[in-house]
Amino acid sequence: MQADETEMRLRGLMLASLDGDASAYRMLLADLTRYLRPWFARRLSPAHASHAEDLVQETLLAVHTRRETYDRTRPFTAWLHAVAHHKFVDHVRRYAIRPTVPLEDDAPIFASDDSANAADRHDVETVLSNVPPRTSDLIRQTRLEGATVAEAAARHGITETAAKVSIHRGLKTLMGKFAGGEK
Repeated sequence: MQADETEMRLRGLMLASLDGDASAYRMLLADLTRYLRPWFARRLSPAHASHAEDLVQETLLAVHTRRETYDRTRPFTAWLHAVAHHKFVDHVRRYAIRPTVPLEDDAPIFASDDSANAADRHDVETVLSNVPPRTSDLIRQTRLEGATVAEAAARHGITETAAKVSIHRGLKTLMGKFAGGEK
């Protein structure tokens, strides 16, 4: 799974869990466990490799207790990386050990630096402001964030058919406006 796909999946699960979706929260914790275990294992010396599972659990507990501090407008994996890094530093200090990080592992956990895409995101938001807010949100969820039409419809409390019609009409409006069809 690519870093962007991972970010989108984990961010979507985190947002859904913050909105009260218990199954999304369980999936988020399971996914985080799979990603954090090797991340910690790579950073620990062989003598302390058995501590990786403890660090995973401490990080999951910190994610749980501090989840309300996550800024919904920021990349989730960057926030997670900060939490995991702090847990790792605490562990290193507690056991007075030196971390070992392979040279090829100098990248953050999952998030890529998308600051260059800020202008693109701004342009997309500007374009989407030309349709009603619900339509804009449905388009964003299904076309940009990877949600299914059924998921997006459920979030808005409308039928799947109504969501499809709204998305279709919104895209048609945008195409007419930006393809030179509207004066």
